[in-house]
Amino acid sequence: MPIRLLLLDDHILFREGLSRLLVSERDFETVAQCGTPSEALAVLAQSPVDIVLLDFDLEDDTGTRFISSAIAAGYRGKVLMVTAGMSALDSSQAWNLGISGIFLKHSSPATLLQAIRTVAAGDVWIDQKAGPPAAARPGVKSSSASLTPREQHVLRSVFEGLTNKEIAYEIGVSLSSVKATLQQLFEKTGVRTRSQLVRIAIERSLHAEKEC
Repeated sequence: MPIRLLLLDDHILFREGLSRLLVSERDFETVAQCGTPSEALAVLAQSPVDIVLLDFDLEDDTGTRFISSAIAAGYRGKVLMVTAGMSALDSSQAWNLGISGIFLKHSSPATLLQAIRTVAAGDVWIDQKAGPPAAARPGVKSSSASLTPREQHVLRSVFEGLTNKEIAYEIGVSLSSVKATLQQLFEKTGVRTRSQLVRIAIERSLHAEKEC
């Protein structure tokens, strides 16, 4: 089954260019391309969508407000921000709303296709230039909880965007061992998704920098 995509961007030239790029990929299906949040919400109410490719600046609105509206309306798919840039505060709010990644528009089309497939596979895409989230989601346990060396290694690997199979190969353990370690990380940190683990990894990194 193809990955069903919805494009939400207020720049029609970018939308149409992106749509032409996606239609050339057999594993993608563009359900709709929309210029306003209201149009996108109407599509989501009628058609199944796996990933919303979402710009942050939407004329008189923002991507984060759209995400809140989509969640309230029952959308349970993934969101990949495709934007010219976001502040640290804006990216933090977006991560807290459960996005699966941030992709900056100055990157190559091939990289965008990779980002979409990464998100569709259940992993996280994070552009290091997008500005890391400033804080973890309210209610998430402190990242200062003691982690074993393997848990720290797996956490770093998740932050770097590696898949479970790639982590297993890098560490030299079985895939089931990686999954078990991830489950331990979920339990220790109190989070439920890989995107939340990314926030934990960033928080630990920032905390370590402050102590240096």
